[in-house]
Amino acid sequence: MNEQDMLVLKGIYLAPYIQVATVLIGKQRYSGGNMFRHQIDTMGILIDYGYIDGVLLKASLVHDVIEDIPDFNHNDLLQIDSESGQVYDLVMEVTRREGEDKPSFLKRISEHGSQKAKILKCADRISNMISLGFVTSPSFIERYCDETEYYILPMALNVNFDMYQELIQLIISRRRYLEDSGFLSKKHNNPEIK
Repeated sequence: MNEQDMLVLKGIYLAPYIQVATVLIGKQRYSGGNMFRHQIDTMGILIDYGYIDGVLLKASLVHDVIEDIPDFNHNDLLQIDSESGQVYDLVMEVTRREGEDKPSFLKRISEHGSQKAKILKCADRISNMISLGFVTSPSFIERYCDETEYYILPMALNVNFDMYQELIQLIISRRRYLEDSGFLSKKHNNPEIK
């Protein structure tokens, strides 16, 4: 990170958003850990890729709060600072809508999402793919790899080639694990099966 980015990052007031995200402490993830840590991981991935943008980093810290905390009062988010409205809009862009299935949700972001929504979703998926190392359900891992390949890779290719390459490596490593464990489905072992 260059000196200018360090100065910009120093000026981004993240503490109130971290405080909001603490409502996710104790909310378990299927892959282990809790949702609060996932928010922090997602922010770390964005910083690692050089995204020193206040709205994006703040949204990464609270991107699952509205979806995962049913009684969350969104006004608590809207009153934090002058960027709260933009943060809220970005969070809503990457939040599944009522009745929206996972493929439709991912397709919506891929085809109609803002640049920031796509970047945030890619960082979110990198965090999720890394967490798959702790998942023991082969069908879940396979489905997640398929979703990532079909929906997230085109997004990543559109916004950040380095994220795209990392996601490819994560897919390869997870599928290699499934193959080495004898769990890879016939559709991936036989290209004629669709």
